[in-house]
Amino acid sequence: MKHSMKLTEEQESVLAGSRGDTLAKVMETLVRYGELFGADEMVPVTSEYNHLVTSFGLKALTPVYGLMEKLIEAGAVSKQKFTADPRPLDGNVPSNILQDLIFKKFMYSKQDFYEEQLDKLGLIDSDSFTCACYMDEVGNTPKKGDILSWSESSAVVYANSVLGARCNRNSGIIDLMGSIAGCVPSFGLLKDEGRRADWIVEIKTTKKPEAQLLGSAIGMKVTEDVPYVKGLDKWLGEGLSEDTKTYLKDFGAATASNGAVGLYHIDRITPEAAEQGEALIKDGAKVYVIDDEELERVYKSYPVIWKKKDAKPKLCFMGCPHMSLNQLISWTQKVEESLKKYGNAKVVIPTVFTAAPKVLEAFGKTPYAERLKSTGVITSYICPLMYMNNPLCSSMPVITSSNKLRTYTSAKYYTDDEILVQITKGAE
Repeated sequence: MKHSMKLTEEQESVLAGSRGDTLAKVMETLVRYGELFGADEMVPVTSEYNHLVTSFGLKALTPVYGLMEKLIEAGAVSKQKFTADPRPLDGNVPSNILQDLIFKKFMYSKQDFYEEQLDKLGLIDSDSFTCACYMDEVGNTPKKGDILSWSESSAVVYANSVLGARCNRNSGIIDLMGSIAGCVPSFGLLKDEGRRADWIVEIKTTKKPEAQLLGSAIGMKVTEDVPYVKGLDKWLGEGLSEDTKTYLKDFGAATASNGAVGLYHIDRITPEAAEQGEALIKDGAKVYVIDDEELERVYKSYPVIWKKKDAKPKLCFMGCPHMSLNQLISWTQKVEESLKKYGNAKVVIPTVFTAAPKVLEAFGKTPYAERLKSTGVITSYICPLMYMNNPLCSSMPVITSSNKLRTYTSAKYYTDDEILVQITKGAE
């Protein structure tokens, strides 16, 4: 293969077939992918674990299963153990007979087979399915400066921004190939220049902005660029407390799904911004001012695509991306207090809180787990987006405070406070 990218002797050797035809094709794929984006070299993947975005056994992904089988047969398995995005199915989540039929016969009929493939390729264990793999309880938390080969957009933006690791917004399967080869093409967010900010975002709100709404506004404005956000420390404080990390998890997921942001800097908070400050901002950076009116404008711009726009909600999903342990605890308290306020014993809309299996395990060891269960809220490891891909589910009036779920499905967005009222009091 002719290429302009600088490769090491070992990489050239693999490309030439020294370790077999399959691994040569993996390397060729990465080289071609990198050259499309102007990469000048391949750099080693340095994180302890990888993370895969393809976790769902869709019948339509038959070519993927064939590719995976070739990798397994050739022994071209991941150099790293890995986590994967959430499973698409959970019997605890409300669904009817027809919805189950669609899920199991026409959508995710290959789930068990695919999970066997993932296990052979290097899945850490059967509890390693979550989009929030960086949670302490899960253990796939890259270190500052680590080079990653990830694809899941909400995980990539968190790793780059909150952890200071380095990863591009890759496509599915490229994440696995980078891990198999042990290297990724160097361009974009792997480069110092690619991590400098194209935008200055000034927060001038009169109260703490809703994380998902603020992230949505920024994502839609800057699209794939890097924003440097000023003024958020007024509401979050300096540094990375657990509450701040949870806030930025949801904020980042919205920037990545409502735009294509792979990295943001928060003045005085995120690691690179705390160290380098405004030196991260490019000359001539554009300015975007966000005040209360701008957030209200963005909120009102969201389309409602329910067949009956004023329908009463039949289901509520929280946790896209997956909820953190402190979110589960704080929401337990909020739900209890709000139910008491409105004189109800249990939530009035079927409500599902989703989190990583290992986060749910940790939550189960706290007294809050039984308290939440007594409110009628269901906990699950499911991917809400995968649930909503079922046409019989997408036709339902589902509410959420996740801007990612709103963007990719028919779910209707409400702020956290509005969701709390709806599930404990009922829709007006």
